[in-house]
Formats: sequence, structure tokens, C-alpha cells
Amino acid sequence: MTDQEIAAAIQEVRERARAHAPQGPLGLEGVVAADLMPLVHARDAAEAKVAAIGTVNPRAGGLANSFVQGVKKLIARSMDWHVREQVEFNRASMACVQASMEALTSVARSLAAVASHLQAQQREVDELKEFRGEVRQVVESQAQIEERYLKGEIHVLRTISELQAAYQHRLTVQEEANRDLVRAQHRDYLDALDRGTLDIQKRLWEDLAKVRQEFERIIHNELRLVRQRGALASAGGVAPAASAGGVATAAGHEEIPMDWIVFANRFRGSEERIRGQQGRYVARFDGTTGVILDIGCGRGEFLEAARDAGLVARGIDLSEESVAVCRQKGLDAECADLFEYLAAQPDGSVAGIYCAQVVEHLTPAEVARFIALLGSKLSSGALVAIETPNPECLAIFASHFYIDPTHTRPVPASVLRFYFEEAGCGGIEVEYLEPAVDTMPSLTELPVSFREAFFGGLDYSIFARKL
Repeated sequence: MTDQEIAAAIQEVRERARAHAPQGPLGLEGVVAADLMPLVHARDAAEAKVAAIGTVNPRAGGLANSFVQGVKKLIARSMDWHVREQVEFNRASMACVQASMEALTSVARSLAAVASHLQAQQREVDELKEFRGEVRQVVESQAQIEERYLKGEIHVLRTISELQAAYQHRLTVQEEANRDLVRAQHRDYLDALDRGTLDIQKRLWEDLAKVRQEFERIIHNELRLVRQRGALASAGGVAPAASAGGVATAAGHEEIPMDWIVFANRFRGSEERIRGQQGRYVARFDGTTGVILDIGCGRGEFLEAARDAGLVARGIDLSEESVAVCRQKGLDAECADLFEYLAAQPDGSVAGIYCAQVVEHLTPAEVARFIALLGSKLSSGALVAIETPNPECLAIFASHFYIDPTHTRPVPASVLRFYFEEAGCGGIEVEYLEPAVDTMPSLTELPVSFREAFFGGLDYSIFARKL
């Protein structure tokens, strides 16, 4: 066993001994258990003396000593009848002492039990005292709570009264503010109404001015056309009903009785709009030193744009009326058939050719002949630009192509590319113009890939250079 276990065992033995025979204070003031240890020691000494009665002290060996020991033992046996009563008395006395010690031990245990019980009673009494103190505190707290309740009730009533007065004040202030706000809003409404009325009147007068300006422009265009027709009539020109397409050929077109200048203004677009679009073509011809030929010059929009850019350009057209319009603008133009005019030019003498909205008026055989003729007349490195409706865009057949009754058939870009390659041209580029979705917003509902494939540009331009 370890030292700790041995110490624990000794402590346990001591506790059991104390429990068997309590000693010392029992937990109550003035109550102490008697110490029986001196009595135990005296009992043990007396019992040793009682046990020694009738015995002989031992002595050292030898004949004389043995004789003396024998005589003593004989005397002790002969005196046994005399000391027997004394031995029994001594033993009875020791038994009485033992019984007294056990009685005293029992009394000590009883006292310890009574002390424990009294301690428990004392603890209960202490608890009752504490409870009584708590009850007294509760009673006092109840009185304080009632007092605080009364004070709180008074404070709440006073606060409610103050809040009611403040609310009534704020309500009055808010009502006055609302009245001021309504008055201000009413004034703002009247001011906005006056401003709106003035604005409407202003826009109305502006719209009337725009309408007047548009009517004046229409009247100006009509007067200009009247003057042009008057100038043509005085010069012995043709009637206004003559074709202005500038592409009648040997295949022939039956003359259609209409004013082609008015037709071009309505369906081709105004001169200002078309002239603005010619900038992309003029930029392509930048740096050209010779004369640029505009085949089918019409009202001369490209000729004007080229002149403004510092380029030299000449136009041809079958319509004498269109040629007269160009000459009134100071442009170089003459009435001629494109095949006859090109055939009369020396090979490789033309510095550049522009041809817009013409090839769709020709028959398929005339288109092939026209491109071959261009290839022979262009000088080396000369640029040719052709603009025509795009047959890959299905929208032109529903809205644009058949508006002009002199259109024969559209020409695909791949066909013109092939004709240019056969005519000795290279560097061919195709540029698609006027997306159909700009004039037909409903096309946005179609898938993008399908729309781009079948509803792309309404027109296309093809550019090529003579190799």
C-alpha cells in the first residue's frame, strides 16, 4: 500500500473509534463528552494485577534457585483456598468497571445523538429566522412597491396629460402646415398649368411653323420643277412624261406617263438626303486624277458631292429632263445611252465609274454586257462602284423593289462579283446598306441569325478595281 492509502486507513479507524466512543465537544456550547482513556488505562493495569495473583516470579537457573521456586509454588498452591475469594472479587470489580465504561460510552453516544438532533433543530430555527426576515423584507418591499406604484401612476397620468397637450399642439401646427402646403401646391398647380398652357401654345406655334416651312419647301420644289419644265419646253426638250431612269436600251421599255422627277422625290428620297449618302462613295474615289463617270446620274447628287470634294465627274442619263436639272446646277451632264457612250470611249481611258440604281433596270444579258464593257474601258487601277437592291433581303420584294415599274429583276452580289472577275477586275468588296430592321421594326422579333441571313441590307454596294 502507498503512504496515502495507509494514512487514509488510519484516518478511517480513528473516525470509527470516535463514532464508537465520542470524545471532546459534541457541537453544542457547554456540552462535552467525557474522556474515558484514563479509566481504560487504569482498568488495563488492574486486570494485569488480577492476572498476576498466585504466580511466582521467575529466577535464574541453578539448584538453589530451583529449590526456592519449588517452595514458592508449593506455598502458592497451599494459599489458593485463601486468595480465591479475593481473585473472584477482583474479577467482579473489573467486570463492574468494564460495564461502567460501556455505560459511559453509551451515554456519550446518546449525548452525541442528542447534540446532532439539537444542531438540526438549531439549523431549522435559523432557517425560520431567515424566513421571518425575508417575510419582513417582502412586507417592507410590498409597501415600497405600493408607494412606487402610486408615484408611477401619478407620473403616468401627468405624462399622458403632457403628451395630450403636446399632441394637440402638434396637431394644430400640422393642420396649419397642411393648409400652407395645400395652398402652395395649388399655387404650383396653377403655375404649372399656366406654364403647360404656354408650352402647348409654343409647341403649337412651332408645329405650325414647321408645317408652314414644309409646305413652303413643297411649293418651292413644285415651282422649281415648273421652272425646269418651262426651261426644257423653251429649249425644245421632251415632255415631262419621258422616262427619267436613264437606262432604256434596245430591249426597250414601254413609256409610262408619269412625272419621274416627282416620283424620285417621293420614293428615292430628297436630293439633300441622297447627296448626304454619297459621301461614302466620294471617299472611295479620293485621289482619282481623271474624270469619274456617273452612269445614270439622275438629279446629279453624286456629281454635286464629287464637285464639293474637289473631284472631276461627268454624268450621263437617258432622261433629258434629268440632264437639264443637272445642267441648271452647273454640273457636267449629257443625255446618252450607256452602251453607246461606253462603246465610244477608248479602251482603258475611264478613270472611275459610279453607277447607282441602274443594273436592276437591265436584262440579264445586258448586265453581263455592261460589266464586260466596263472592264474594257477602265484604266489600270481604276475603281468602279455599283449600288443596287439586294435580292438576298426578302423585304425588298414586299416593299421596295416593285415600287419602280421599270425594274426588271434584282442582281445578286455573287453574280456581279463573277462578272467583274471575268472582266479582269479584282479587289472586289461588297458592302450592305440600309438594314431592313430600320424601316421594319417588327423584324426584331425574328431570331438574329435568321434575320441577318434573309433580312439584311435592303441595298448593297460592290466595289472593284481594274487589274
